Amino acid sequence: MTSPVRTSTQIDVIADDYVKRLTELAPLSATAMGLPGHDHEIGDLSPAGHDELARAGRDVLARLDGAQPADDVDRVTLSAMRERIGLDLELHEAGEGLRNLNNIESPVQGLRDVFDIMATDSVEAWENIASRLNGLPDAVDGYIESLTAAAAQGNVAAIRQVRECVDQARELAGSDSFFTSFTRGPAVDAVLDESAACSLVRKELEHGATAAREAYGKLAEFLERDLAPRAPEADAVGRDRYTLFSRYFLGAEVDLDETYRWGLEELASIVAEQEQVAAQIAGPGATVEQAVAALDADPARKLLGTDALKAWMQETSDAAITALNGTHFDVPEPVLDLECLIAPTQSGGIYYTPPSDDWSRPGRMWWAVPAGVTEFNTWREKTTVYHEGVPGHHLQCGQAVFARETLNSWRRLACWVSGHGEGWALYAERLMADLGYMDDPGDRLGMLDAQRLRAARVVFDIGVHLGLPAPEQWGGGTWTAEKGWPFLLANVNMPEQFVRFEFNRYLGWPGQAPSYKVGQRLWEQTRDAARAAVPAGQEFDAKAFHARALNLGSVGLDTLREALA
Repeated sequence: MTSPVRTSTQIDVIADDYVKRLTELAPLSATAMGLPGHDHEIGDLSPAGHDELARAGRDVLARLDGAQPADDVDRVTLSAMRERIGLDLELHEAGEGLRNLNNIESPVQGLRDVFDIMATDSVEAWENIASRLNGLPDAVDGYIESLTAAAAQGNVAAIRQVRECVDQARELAGSDSFFTSFTRGPAVDAVLDESAACSLVRKELEHGATAAREAYGKLAEFLERDLAPRAPEADAVGRDRYTLFSRYFLGAEVDLDETYRWGLEELASIVAEQEQVAAQIAGPGATVEQAVAALDADPARKLLGTDALKAWMQETSDAAITALNGTHFDVPEPVLDLECLIAPTQSGGIYYTPPSDDWSRPGRMWWAVPAGVTEFNTWREKTTVYHEGVPGHHLQCGQAVFARETLNSWRRLACWVSGHGEGWALYAERLMADLGYMDDPGDRLGMLDAQRLRAARVVFDIGVHLGLPAPEQWGGGTWTAEKGWPFLLANVNMPEQFVRFEFNRYLGWPGQAPSYKVGQRLWEQTRDAARAAVPAGQEFDAKAFHARALNLGSVGLDTLREALA
């Protein structure tokens, strides 16, 4: 399969220039995109750094205003860049970048997580890591400066998020933290020999690990001593902020009150479907809980140890790619390879990292296994492999990277819209069920379990942050975080430690969690509109629709709908 050749246009040049500027201003993003040349740098997280990023955004929008689209690809690029960069600037003007602090997606995590995707296979790679580690103190100082500036304007994250980040920072500041094990582990010994040059790199790594731990210690102290006393108790962000976040994560404007009501209806529908499947598993009248217990007790659905888990992930992913390629999708050759790994962290999450632009770093599915967990149930996670792999994120992101002859670097690498990406991955889970790959009742219950989680957080996230009416079953009156906790426990079939992390995530990262299920809804509406537009007597070609949609790359869902209309 080859991509059609397309001559680069004026708008492509503007977009590519913007990506080059982003790599200079945000080197961690360059590493995430797999663009070389900046892996030794870390970037400016101070207010001045945020202002430079905003200036770059204004500059590119001004250049786009004077550019004429040459074709439909350009028209989509214009729509997507104006929407994305415009929202970046709205968030900047609202001060959201300066106050960014939560338990999952803020510089507290980002400054550490980037090391998971850095190359470690050469002396130069470890030199880059050492340089970046030694740059962490300046980056943390800039971050503290931004948090301080935001606090002076009365913009501080809720105390719940501050406390979570204090704990995370203190862990990374400890003598046995990630930074210690990472710079002394077998990956280092596999590359650095006993030569004088390598000894110097080892010394720089040791110094960098110490600098990183001390930087996180300083951050923990600042958060606890200076920021926590100024942090509000209230978790809810209110309608105005939430509306902006929702637009950002979806790339679309939705009626939040209607979406909340739909979330309640969708949750009830999924629970009813689960009850039907439970009867197939554990007999007539069986509850979902009884079916779950029966599945968990089934030795044929159990994996022991992370080696078995990793092998099962790889086998399941490979089987899906083989089955789908050439039938429901045409998978580009480089995308046929997906590497399944056990993550170096222990958060319990399962996630995907896309390939680098030159494919030297493959697409990877990671499982961050919590400490002490040694047993895994395949019925829960088969749908997750489809979500993270093919036809989910790996096909979606790999297809965009592959389309370099059509898409400029901003479209391929820099643009990521949560509602598009996570909505597609959740759409892919349901698609696999529709195609017959989840007909086993246990696997189907696992898919419904994942869908139930995503529907529940639409209700929780919108309900709590907007202060909407809570159902009587969950206390009535106005939604609060305290009412939301038992609601999540009842609808999330995971250990309480995982549910607590998710609970804090939704409260600290408003609008992101609903983008999965709402994104899926908008994807399905877009597909259904395309099906309805097929002339009478002709059949809807789902394979062609999916190919056309994925070849657009990640764009806002309003842009997607316009492009596919």
